Amino acid sequence: MSRVADRREAGALDLWSPAEALGLAIAKGETSSAEVTQGYLDRIAELDTKLLAFTYAFGEQALKAARQLDRELAFDGARGPLHGVPIAIKDLFDCAGHPTRAGSRVLTDRNPTVSAHVVRRLERAGMLVLGKTQMVEFGFGGWGTNAIAGTPWNPRDMDLHRVPGGSSSGSAVAVAAGLAPAALGTDTGGSIRTPACWCGVVGMKTSHGLVGRSGIVPLCPSQDTVGPLARSVRDIALLLNALAGPDTGDPATKHAPRVDPLTDIEQGITDLRFGILHDDDLARVDPEIRTLFDTALDEIERLGGRLQPLRLPLSIDAYLGMGGDIMSAESYRHLGSYLESANERMDPAIRARIARGRDITESEYLSLLEDRGSAQTAFLDAFQGLDALLVPGCHQWPIPVSEVDEDEHPNTSGRFVNFLDLASLSVPIGRNPDGLPAGMQIVVRRFDDALALRVGRAFERTRGGFVVPISEPQAEQCGKATTPKS
Repeated sequence: MSRVADRREAGALDLWSPAEALGLAIAKGETSSAEVTQGYLDRIAELDTKLLAFTYAFGEQALKAARQLDRELAFDGARGPLHGVPIAIKDLFDCAGHPTRAGSRVLTDRNPTVSAHVVRRLERAGMLVLGKTQMVEFGFGGWGTNAIAGTPWNPRDMDLHRVPGGSSSGSAVAVAAGLAPAALGTDTGGSIRTPACWCGVVGMKTSHGLVGRSGIVPLCPSQDTVGPLARSVRDIALLLNALAGPDTGDPATKHAPRVDPLTDIEQGITDLRFGILHDDDLARVDPEIRTLFDTALDEIERLGGRLQPLRLPLSIDAYLGMGGDIMSAESYRHLGSYLESANERMDPAIRARIARGRDITESEYLSLLEDRGSAQTAFLDAFQGLDALLVPGCHQWPIPVSEVDEDEHPNTSGRFVNFLDLASLSVPIGRNPDGLPAGMQIVVRRFDDALALRVGRAFERTRGGFVVPISEPQAEQCGKATTPKS
């Protein structure tokens, strides 16, 4: 049995605890930030050879920060409920003293001396960074694959290398495999929610403008958002409370309202009204996922929620197409300079997605933005009288990496949320007989993030929580020094 398994059996430290529970245990002196951090670093060292969740862990630097936070706790008390809790950071965010590579070998000149706005906010809340996590190159892909740097292994099947979802692939794998209690990701078209769904954790696409984005590598600024992944809805709420706020380097945050994700989180959902898509919008949902989703809807009704059908003004495919064109246009503007000199160092699939933007003229781009505005207005008109929309997180199970067609998009409900400027929380709803997870998205209007968390928390309570540790045999499999091929 592995050294990591011995630690868990001995009861010295439960690394599967939600971040909130770890923070409470640290505050009460039942453990220390240094012990928690060392526990996760041990798991990373032992298990990540196969999982490839991290590009690199911060090791002694993380332990030094943890010891300092323990000293601060002893003399001055906790900064907040997450004092001393480690977090993993997607390698799209600047961390002072460490290169930012965005899952690419092309980005070699980004060596920040100042951390991203949100990293500094988390550190001010008392958290410490465990390390940087793997991702799809430049964040432009939903499967979670990375042909250049390696594809993380979805820990829900350690016998077969399945996609983890992208682009925040390593962040979801780290949380799902017990390598970190929480992680930071970005979401431009499902990049937090897809990996959260396929890895069986909770993830949130926040409202555009709610969380500052200065200090991250941009992909599509009109749709890029920052958000957390964790093992519980309450953890997401605590992290959002730390993350949200004005960012002088991000004009989108200038007029954002203050969102309080904690005050009403335990209020339940009695008489809230939930839109449900018509069957034609759900035609491609796998039957097993549809069964799990329908069961979740039954639970929402038992909790007091009221369901009613919602007809989308446009098809999911129409939203996906327009959103993808905007992503290509804006990504070429921000990343196009890397294309001409990249050669074999850039994944051809990523190169092609960005290069599409070269052929989108300025007038065509402006027309796309006008169409987006009209689509948003039409959706909100259809959404009147409803509080939230419930949709399957992904319409298919995570497939083997060997079966991925990079010319095809994963079958998910991700991109339309960004295109329509909404917020969405992805929560687990169950697993198939092979142990593969499915999820549900709770979609709300922009800046109604707290409402999505309230709904997710009610569902979490009735389920008895969402934490599903990988089994000891799975942990043993993780520990085998087998490097997956992407």
